[in-house]
Amino acid sequence: MGVASLVLGIISLVIGVFSSGLLGWLGAILAIVGIILGALGRKNPEKKGLATAGLVCSIIGLVLCLILYIACAACVGGLAASM
Repeated sequence: MGVASLVLGIISLVIGVFSSGLLGWLGAILAIVGIILGALGRKNPEKKGLATAGLVCSIIGLVLCLILYIACAACVGGLAASM
């Protein structure tokens, strides 16, 4: 589960950095799944480090996706209000 958490965390980071809009929600969903898998993977002492890395990447990816989505929505709202 640690490897899956790390992979989902990295994917959510990439989606969060390079996209916005609807694809940002996909990154947030993947990050939430990565957080869950990372928390479950930390119970295994052999893969605890990998699961922790996945958990951290997923949390950062979730925050990044949500912040950029909110910023994109604010920009669109500002443009709509100015017209």
